[in-house]
Amino acid sequence: MKKNLFTVVLIIGALIWGGVFTEPMMAATEPKSVDVMFLHDTHSHLNEFATVEDGESQVLGGFAKIKTLINEQKAKNPDTLLLDAGDFSMGTFIQVVYEEEASEIRMLGELGIDATTLGNHEYDYKAKGLANMMNNAVESGDALPAIVVCNIDWESMKAAGFTGDQQLLWDAFEQYGVEEYVVVEKGDVSIAVIGVFGEDALDCVPNPPLMFKNPVEAVKETVADIKASENVDMIVCVSHGGTWADEEKSEDEILAKSVPELDLIISGHTHTKLDEPIVHGNTYIVSTAEYGKYLGDLTMTQKADGRWTMEAYELITVDSSIEPDKATQDKIDVLMDMVDSKYLEQFGFTKDQILATNDIEFGANPGGVHTELNLGSIMADAYTYAVETFSTDDPHPVDVAVVPAGTIRDTYAKGNITTENVFNSFSLGIGEDGVPGYPLISVYLTGAELKTVAEIDSSISDLMTTARLYTDGLYWHYNPNRMILNKATDVFLVNGDEERVELEDDKLYRVVTDFYSSQMLGGVTDLSYGLLSIIPKYADGTPIEHYEDAVIMRGDQELKAWVAIAEYMDSFEDTDGDGIGEVPEKYASWEGRKVVEDSKNLWDLIKNPNKFFFIILAVILVVIVLLTLIIVWIVKLVKKLIKKCKSRVA
Repeated sequence: MKKNLFTVVLIIGALIWGGVFTEPMMAATEPKSVDVMFLHDTHSHLNEFATVEDGESQVLGGFAKIKTLINEQKAKNPDTLLLDAGDFSMGTFIQVVYEEEASEIRMLGELGIDATTLGNHEYDYKAKGLANMMNNAVESGDALPAIVVCNIDWESMKAAGFTGDQQLLWDAFEQYGVEEYVVVEKGDVSIAVIGVFGEDALDCVPNPPLMFKNPVEAVKETVADIKASENVDMIVCVSHGGTWADEEKSEDEILAKSVPELDLIISGHTHTKLDEPIVHGNTYIVSTAEYGKYLGDLTMTQKADGRWTMEAYELITVDSSIEPDKATQDKIDVLMDMVDSKYLEQFGFTKDQILATNDIEFGANPGGVHTELNLGSIMADAYTYAVETFSTDDPHPVDVAVVPAGTIRDTYAKGNITTENVFNSFSLGIGEDGVPGYPLISVYLTGAELKTVAEIDSSISDLMTTARLYTDGLYWHYNPNRMILNKATDVFLVNGDEERVELEDDKLYRVVTDFYSSQMLGGVTDLSYGLLSIIPKYADGTPIEHYEDAVIMRGDQELKAWVAIAEYMDSFEDTDGDGIGEVPEKYASWEGRKVVEDSKNLWDLIKNPNKFFFIILAVILVVIVLLTLIIVWIVKLVKKLIKKCKSRVA
């Protein structure tokens, strides 16, 4: 009996021991987990907007809807990490109060974003604009995300002596508290978040005020500092470097392979939509497209070796099925109400004004289209119309208008096109007048240089898709199978009467484009190793040294590129009598502005050779001759050695 009682006591004791101690011990050995939601390249798109996605007109985005999704996730896991990878500004009307209201970064704070980094478009309003934005954000008293950037080269700038702009940004960064990295605690997970600014992003900053270190080397150094001084479970990088189709040039893939200690890279800048993560070793790269159309959502779990595996990954479409968070939308509405009075009044527009109705299916991916594109055509036509209608600077008519793909920020959906839709389609920069919006400029190029313009598009734009060109007045045919720098086969003008006009190599022609595009010429010249350089000139043939002097004026105002498009839209004929013009039917069909001749016929590959053909051919012949001479020399040397060996044996 006593023995049985003793046995029962042991069993009960064991059960109690297991209940009190074993469960906590098991819990302690469960793997750590973290949920992450992320954005990048929202470009001032605080409100939902009409666009074309997957070939359909849709209404997408909006911070109020994103806030709803975040609230739902936070209800499940309050310790969700929220990240952004830069370019949160420049893209809609809200950017016109970028300096004074710091709307974009304050609304990132409203979403609860833990950390962000700076993209190239944060510098669009120059050093003064960025500094004012950051200072005003701090003074607002709102909750703000941490800003992290690890590769600003303050040491070199200090050693050389700060410029005025550098001192301005140093002070603003100090006040805001910009760091190389920040450590964020999420439940039982300690996370170091590093920020980095990419090389291509730097190339996209006109006259960058700051110096930067190599991004890979800077991240390596920062990771080493974190390993030495912090006790963290995970290292995440918010990168404004991007991913590219060519893995050898894909900056964030290079970063992942070069710094394997990184567990996760939120990849901004290239507007890439990654439906599945890119994985290199133990590093995951994720990207969720642009403008807040999608919200990234993922879960990672720590493995026994301390590294992390991704258990779930989704890009949530931010569409009309999501109810916007009212408090967030109210804050956005207050900010948007400032646009008309503080900006649009001077141009005679209101943001909700309907300029035209549209039944045309406009393209939505200018950088990826290497043919004629109706979206680029309507913008180029708008430049020509506005300059000839509103400018008296130069009596010469416009011969050519040029719109690079990199300046097209959005397309036009079917339905009403408003002033806001037009601004969103070209929302870049600020003029020398301090007013938001890049102005148009007028330059003169020779006929030979216009042929070079066509060759830039035909040969170089595959390497630099932002340089893809859409034009009014300049037409060309090209064969993608021909030798590089010799792909354009027929280049000519089409005048206002739709008549073909042959180019004269030495004659000067008036060309209109936007101010930002003029600054891209250096990049094109570099990619072609100087072979495709063009020199913009005044009407008298004198080279232009400062593009500010070539800005087109409308009375005492700069003629802004977006205003040119808005005026063109507003000029369309009202054919149905409703008081609003309709987008002309001509934009629904092919106009022959850029014709692809995809032929591998030998004659088509060599006909109409230009000077670059002969230069490249000469280089190839020289290389062949040199290789032949080397081979002959090697053969002679081998024969001599063989003969020598035979004589020794004999």
